[in-house]
Amino acid sequence: MLNKLIRKSFASIFTVATAISCLSVNATTVEFQTSQGNIHINLFDEETPETVANFLSYIEDGAYTDSIFHRSIANFIIQSGGYTVSGTEVDAITKNASVINEPVFSNVEGTIAMAKISGDPDSATSEWFFNLTDNSANLDLQNDGFTVFGQIMTEGADGVETLATLDTIKNITTCSEADFSDLPLVNYECNSDGVPSQENYITINQVVIVDSSSATAQNLSPAINTLILGQDSETSSGSSGGSMFWVLIALVTGLSARKLTRKS
Repeated sequence: MLNKLIRKSFASIFTVATAISCLSVNATTVEFQTSQGNIHINLFDEETPETVANFLSYIEDGAYTDSIFHRSIANFIIQSGGYTVSGTEVDAITKNASVINEPVFSNVEGTIAMAKISGDPDSATSEWFFNLTDNSANLDLQNDGFTVFGQIMTEGADGVETLATLDTIKNITTCSEADFSDLPLVNYECNSDGVPSQENYITINQVVIVDSSSATAQNLSPAINTLILGQDSETSSGSSGGSMFWVLIALVTGLSARKLTRKS
């Protein structure tokens, strides 16, 4: 029995290695136009197709226009995609059906990943977050892994602007206001008698598709989620292994996500 398990483990490792060698990243580029500057992102279209298609559908519908960063935790994440603001009114974004979990890539620094409900791997809808540090040890396995579906640009003028904007946002003071516990606010005194208004929130004015060409992937080097792969290798003799199956399918076949036309 032990030898059989060992053979299965080696077979799984070989399969993963083969899949990784076939990896061919295809990337739509997206620009977040925020109140603090612009953030430029490459999306992993082929390897996380359902997640990217879901994300682009919210962009196409204008759902992220006037949305806010509602959660900021130092040395961890900044999160958005859940709420919009108008004046002093904060409203929840209308959510589409949830999207299947695609834990292909690792939650390392500079990646964007989907938020979801605890204990429900396939519950991601509109909310997402930026990893401010290497969160792989925490998030690559938790809740069957958090789906990383893109990474920030770090090269050229767009990269300089992106890094500066993220640095500004992550250093903004957070308050417990408007039913949020880690809400970043500017020019606002926490625990005051006032109510934060639109100019106090970190807002996303809009999100636009800059380029849907696969040529934008040439400088990408995504980190594979080896933790979820390793866990599924260990359980391959049982009934588990769903995450590994999905990762291998995504890596080997390079499924194509829906492309949108360029927006001005």
